[in-house]
Amino acid sequence: MQKKTVNYRASIDINYKNKCKTKSNNKTMSNFQNLLIQRRSIRKYKDELLQAEETEMILKAALLSPTSKNAHSWQFVVVEDKEMLEKLSRCKEHGSKFIADCALAVVVLGNPLVSDVWVEDASIASIAMQLQAEDIGIGSCWVQIRERQYNEQVSAADYVSDMLEIPMPYEVLSIIAFGKKEKERRPNDVEALLWENVHIGEFKS
Repeated sequence: MQKKTVNYRASIDINYKNKCKTKSNNKTMSNFQNLLIQRRSIRKYKDELLQAEETEMILKAALLSPTSKNAHSWQFVVVEDKEMLEKLSRCKEHGSKFIADCALAVVVLGNPLVSDVWVEDASIASIAMQLQAEDIGIGSCWVQIRERQYNEQVSAADYVSDMLEIPMPYEVLSIIAFGKKEKERRPNDVEALLWENVHIGEFKS
């Protein structure tokens, strides 16, 4: 008897598209799916402060984020002072200048002595804050600090740690910039999802 072959990738694609017939109306999608589609990196902000309630919601998202073995290996430094934001914007040669114009920056740290997967813990917290920000209409952008350089002699992480007096053994993973969006960006295109990167059962090139 010949074994029946099922094209799971095509099946997944069809089912997903049937659920996600969307550009802007998103009638059949869950709120979370819509959030993932709408969230884009925002690097231009209005000259407006965040409300205290908005900042609190963003920080709650970080503190609610899961960690390996419930170790809570992360720490967060919240920066609103414009002079300090400008200094942080110079933490690396490329990809950080917009920090100077944001309303709020959260520096995400991890403690490698508490968890050997502090990078993962801190990464989950970083994206949790970004998704919460999008949910309340605030733009955000991840600035990678770990494994980046301020200059040839000084790492971006050391520069930031010096600016904020961060003690050992804490390591800086990222800076997440937040602010009211200068303008909206086009949502992610669900028709352009890279389904070829999904492998069913085993990796197939």
